[in-house]
Amino acid sequence: MSEIINYFGDMPTLHRTLLLVGGLSFFFILENTFPLFTTKYNKWKHSGINIFFTLTTVLVNFLLAFLLIMISDWTSEAQFGIVHWFELNPWLTLIIGVMIMDFIGAWLIHFIEHKVKFLWQFHLVHHTDKNVDTTTANRHHPGESVFRFAFTILAIFIVGAPIWLIFVYQSMSLVATQFGHSNLKFPDTIHKVISLLFVTPTMHRVHHHYRMPYSDKNYGNIFSIWDRIFGTFVEVDNEKLIYGLDTHMEDQKANNIWALLIAPFKKHKSHITYTKEEVL
Repeated sequence: MSEIINYFGDMPTLHRTLLLVGGLSFFFILENTFPLFTTKYNKWKHSGINIFFTLTTVLVNFLLAFLLIMISDWTSEAQFGIVHWFELNPWLTLIIGVMIMDFIGAWLIHFIEHKVKFLWQFHLVHHTDKNVDTTTANRHHPGESVFRFAFTILAIFIVGAPIWLIFVYQSMSLVATQFGHSNLKFPDTIHKVISLLFVTPTMHRVHHHYRMPYSDKNYGNIFSIWDRIFGTFVEVDNEKLIYGLDTHMEDQKANNIWALLIAPFKKHKSHITYTKEEVL
């Protein structure tokens, strides 16, 4: 455990960059070898749009990183947060800390973004992707990146997370979201076992169906248990899914960087809920 703490406590920026690029490359190759959907589209143009938003996410996180460090240092000095109050050992700090940060910093903000119209205006950019693959993972409007960062800060504050724990969580979260969005044909038997605790592509891609209520299900990033606990878990035949957003199916709205950047500031048709017969 000391090796984990030492490594992540001083994790080099180069290693974090390699994790981002390496993860994307790994799942990019894997999903092209064993794809679920074989739809023909301009994959390089599609990837270019998503990588642009990946870079804006990295930029936002980089500019706000001092807040993350400041809050973490303060909680350690003040002995504030769950890991300090209950004097958790390193292993319990790791397990409980990652679970709480995944709940607050990923599941909860994601759920709220779907329920609060102002936040949804930013989050819809993520849902406009009509060809979901591993590059979709970080297709977030810069404004949404700020909201998500704020909830990550809240999670760090509540947990009292030391720097090493934050980097462990962020590393796990990054790989989980790349995996969960990948266009990978995932064996059902393995999915059923893994998804009892963790999010799989079979589970998360339901969330990217273009119609509600499926786009309001399966919010999870690392752990699937939050959707099971709060009743937002659903299983759907993945081959019947259609990606995108019913209000933004035109290419001009879904595949244009400028249109996506200004999308939160424009009026859009309401995203309505369909019946079981209409949704698929």
